[in-house]
Amino acid sequence: MTLKNIAVENLRRRKGRAFFVLIGLLISATTIVILISLVHAMKEDINHKLELYGANILILPKTESLSFSYGGLTLGGVPFYAAEIKEEDINKIKQIKNAANVAAVGPILLGPVVVNGHRLHMAGVDFRLLSILRPWWNIKGEIPPEKGAILGHDVARFLNLTPGDRFLINKQKLEVKGVIEKTGSQDDGLIFVPLPLAQEILGKKGHISMAEVAALCTGCPIPEMVRQIGEAIPGANVMAIEQVVKGRMETLNHFERFSYGISVLVLVIGSLMVLVTMMGSVKERTVEIGILSAMGFRKSHIIKTILLESGMISGMAGIMGYGTGFLATKIIVHFFSGGHGAQVLFNPFFAIGTLLLSLTVGLIASTYPAIMASRLDPNEALRAL
Repeated sequence: MTLKNIAVENLRRRKGRAFFVLIGLLISATTIVILISLVHAMKEDINHKLELYGANILILPKTESLSFSYGGLTLGGVPFYAAEIKEEDINKIKQIKNAANVAAVGPILLGPVVVNGHRLHMAGVDFRLLSILRPWWNIKGEIPPEKGAILGHDVARFLNLTPGDRFLINKQKLEVKGVIEKTGSQDDGLIFVPLPLAQEILGKKGHISMAEVAALCTGCPIPEMVRQIGEAIPGANVMAIEQVVKGRMETLNHFERFSYGISVLVLVIGSLMVLVTMMGSVKERTVEIGILSAMGFRKSHIIKTILLESGMISGMAGIMGYGTGFLATKIIVHFFSGGHGAQVLFNPFFAIGTLLLSLTVGLIASTYPAIMASRLDPNEALRAL
């Protein structure tokens, strides 16, 4: 009879203790898989949304004002310097060190206009860059090539206009080419026209109000790019749109550290369960171990038998733990991502890592009981018969 057969037979005869060890390691492995997979899925989701966010750097005119207060009451500020951004200045961004990380630069000209007798706001943009700078837009209609306009949801509803309708903007007739579905942002209240047309209507040829820069990469050095753009365009105030993403990432980092702490705690508890259970199993098998020693089994054989039993249970717990954790994470992640967005994909390296971790914990926790079993005196064991 081989050591493997002895180990398998022992597991069959002591199903209760084997099941208890299996459950302990299974809960540990499942918990760790859920926590780590959830953190990884949420990070991937945030990175993906960051890349789809569009512009993540804003270039605004540099303005300075003198604030005034009297008797503790702030009376506002008086602007005494306001720089202008020229359209040609935007080309200097192509010369910065990290120019390769810039996916698109979108100049914008903002200004008030009179539309059908109503005073509204217009934005001149480069429609060719909408797929990069405004990827979340859903447009009913089409994007105008040269002339024409795209209306925000609220503007279209206020003016009661649909694609194909015409309207007067500062006494110039334009056709509505598309209407943006509601975004919940300031875009809903703007009229978008091609930038050259906006400059013509507002009489600001060659000038822009601001510019959006899209650095579409997860690891882009945004702060360094902000500094470089600021040096290239001294008359502009350059800032990064990172507040929302940073806040969520910071929360997720806290959750990640918490997850690792819980994982360590769960591993310790799981290993203690294995240790206690295997110690009890060794005490129950005192006579059996004594007989094996009397038959000529060496200490190494007894240790291998105990570790082989633990290894079988631990390996099964690792495989089942990853499968259970993977399925549970696919369900749980929807509650963290609002029902969409984050995805949990099968990771073979993580699955192998879970199996090896479960085996390691099980074997280490069973080492001391195995050594204790090998040190049993056959004579003392046989006297218990």
